[in-house]
Amino acid sequence: MIKILSIDGGGIRGIIPAVLLAEIEERTGRPIAELFDLVAGTSTGGILALGLTIPKARGAPLYTAQNLVQLYEREGGRIFARSWLRTLFTCDSLTWKKYASTGIEQVLLEYFGDSRLRDAVTDVLVTSYEVERRFPFFFKSSNARQRLDYDFPAREVARATSAAPTYFEPMKLLTGTNSDHYTLIDGGVFANNPAACALVEARTTFPGAGAYLVVSLGTGTLMRNLPLAVAKYWGSVRWAKPLIDIVFDGVSSTVDYQLRELVPDSPNPGKLYYRFQVQLNGHDALLDNASAENITALKNLAYDLIERESEDIDSVCEKLTRKD
Repeated sequence: MIKILSIDGGGIRGIIPAVLLAEIEERTGRPIAELFDLVAGTSTGGILALGLTIPKARGAPLYTAQNLVQLYEREGGRIFARSWLRTLFTCDSLTWKKYASTGIEQVLLEYFGDSRLRDAVTDVLVTSYEVERRFPFFFKSSNARQRLDYDFPAREVARATSAAPTYFEPMKLLTGTNSDHYTLIDGGVFANNPAACALVEARTTFPGAGAYLVVSLGTGTLMRNLPLAVAKYWGSVRWAKPLIDIVFDGVSSTVDYQLRELVPDSPNPGKLYYRFQVQLNGHDALLDNASAENITALKNLAYDLIERESEDIDSVCEKLTRKD
């Protein structure tokens, strides 16, 4: 059985899957990198995927999922910080990117140092999108170990996958072998839920596997509606911000539907697709609300999910640790 972990994008809401992963590590007594054969992530999920599989320096211990929960708690304010001048001139991000990149880049440097994609101890797949050439861009640790031009610093991979439009500027990524570059934005524009991409990668890499177990973690589905009486009058400017949320949320839900059809339950080993997701009812769904109050609210959503889905989490842990 090939075991796949997939983590959605969602900005600060990445603390929700981080808390759930910490629970899985607690129940199994093993790090995530030892439990899965492939870890995939988009945006904040990509940062988690990299953080769980790539140590800051070769030979250093891996970050635990709890370490990454603390990343959101401690560093969210630095990542999503802006001066009053930027606040004034961005017009709520309609005329300029909402945040400078210095905050997130400094945090990623501190957490990843000079580690590289090839240093992943478990295969990693991280999504991004190339806007100049117009194609999906997949960072793969398997490619990085074989080709110099596909091996990038982990901090730059994390920066590229999380360059959400209107929030951060695109990432200029040098190819590594010449003066050419890629211009990359958040992979959520086409794969906010990268589970289908991960399944295809696993089937390509391990074609002879007897089964594929997929554990897919969401960062919250949006429940806030857009009334017709309001939306019917909107033009391109008013649609700009809501459209990003709709694309990210819609892509995630569509992939969930696809995976339920592609990975049905079987008599043995039983359930093979698990999707853990919460609804953002009454909670702030913004990608960038790093306030202490919102962090607490998001963690409570994760704790509620763990209590509600405890039986399925036990089932996942049993399959992840089964020796067969």
